[in-house]
Amino acid sequence: MSGLSDLGRFSEPAVLILVSLADGPKHGYAMQDDIAGLTGERPGPGTLYGAIRRLEERGYIEALATQDRRKPYQLTDSGRAALTLELERMRAVANTGLRRLAVA
Repeated sequence: MSGLSDLGRFSEPAVLILVSLADGPKHGYAMQDDIAGLTGERPGPGTLYGAIRRLEERGYIEALATQDRRKPYQLTDSGRAALTLELERMRAVANTGLRRLAVA
């Protein structure tokens, strides 16, 4: 598995989308609301749907049947594994940074 970091500048929106979907399927607008609640910033539609497309192409998320003109997405097993690896990597970086700040 190549992981999310190879998405370059698109990796942050991808991580946020996967985190949003980790507790169940959501459509784009619901993901925007959830991400805004997590970060204080609402991703624009271009950023959101571009990242959704890339995640879907990699098999990390999949579209479900349209409901009331909205297309929900859900995390795949591959997406769950990629998110777990990325969050563990981020935790290691954060822990190291916090330790270094404590001794500085």
